Amino acid sequence: MAPAQPALEPASLDIDVTPDEPVRIPIEDSLDLHAFAPRDIPSVVEEYLEAARARGFSEVRLVHGRGIGTQRAIVQSLLTRHPLVASYADAPPERGGHGATIVRLRPPVRPGTRRRGSGGG
Repeated sequence: MAPAQPALEPASLDIDVTPDEPVRIPIEDSLDLHAFAPRDIPSVVEEYLEAARARGFSEVRLVHGRGIGTQRAIVQSLLTRHPLVASYADAPPERGGHGATIVRLRPPVRPGTRRRGSGGG
């Protein structure tokens, strides 16, 4: 009989948001940003998107809340120029509406292939 294999822990990401201890967040298809200060949102979102794509997600949801729209603006401004983002939109009402953003991630580039429009030749 083979020895029992240890259970795999869910993937997680350590994010430095303060000079103290890094915050450990699980890598799932949704990230709730309410716990983070607006100044930390860009670095948290960037690290999360990289980890989510590495984990194989093609779509994720960023929950920023409705409020006055400050965190939504920060998130969507970052997404506009982020190289891993294919597209984004406000979530449908049943997934958070204006309080969340759905992000479609670009597929990983396979070795030996080029993205369309990459030029060259």
